[in-house]
Amino acid sequence: MLFEQITIVGVGLIGGSIGLAAKARGIARCVVGAGRDPAKLAKAERLGAIDRGTPRLEEAVENADLVAVCTPVDLIASTILRAAPHCKPGTLFTDGGSTKATIVKDVTSQALERIAFVPAHPIAGSEKNGVEYARADLFEDRLTILTPIASGDPALESVAAFWKALGSRIAIMSPADHDKALASTSHLPHAVASAVAGITPRDWLPLSAGGFRDVTRIAAGDPHLWTPIFLENREAVLAALDRFTHRLDEFQQLVDSGNAAGLARWLADGKQVRDALGT
Repeated sequence: MLFEQITIVGVGLIGGSIGLAAKARGIARCVVGAGRDPAKLAKAERLGAIDRGTPRLEEAVENADLVAVCTPVDLIASTILRAAPHCKPGTLFTDGGSTKATIVKDVTSQALERIAFVPAHPIAGSEKNGVEYARADLFEDRLTILTPIASGDPALESVAAFWKALGSRIAIMSPADHDKALASTSHLPHAVASAVAGITPRDWLPLSAGGFRDVTRIAAGDPHLWTPIFLENREAVLAALDRFTHRLDEFQQLVDSGNAAGLARWLADGKQVRDALGT
């Protein structure tokens, strides 16, 4: 047992999976959920993701040893700042957001003497959203990136132990390096998937097969979750988009000129990177 109580703010796919894993693995004696919608909290309780829920943030965190904030990224910092005064001294905070630099900047804009915050990003999402899609094994052998605010943070070991106990492997990066990398490996792919889906007439969908489904699967993600991700990480997303449009310009020129050898090399470059990823 790592904690007497953990509190999850935002009990959706990630938050619900944290709750299910924590309960299944005996990580916490009590799992409390917090959120704005009592019906969603009741569903999370019925599904076993939490032991009890409350829409009152201050009540949810007052006895917590660790708080996992799994709201949309644009709400994470304000949630931590609102919760901190109601926590007991030494409460650990972590999160599940896929952007980091803006969250860290906003949280550290105020002195947080009562709590410790170690930002985290579990690379274990899905295009599905909601606690009904949560799984106790979602983090099993999946990477969770920790982006400690300061080197030598004594809270890092405890928060890393929490994510490892959920099944994760751990990597440590700076917030800026995280955002730069994820712009290419996560955020840009979502935009591309949405673009491909968005230009396809619906009456052509019966003509699609595995390729179209594979490329556009993540376009089914919740727009209300993804809009703040793109805006919070705008500089890194725009830089990745510049590289991508340059790559597409190369493709256009090769096709337009009928350069078969160059086109084969262009395709081979992409294949080499994808083959390195494995299945």
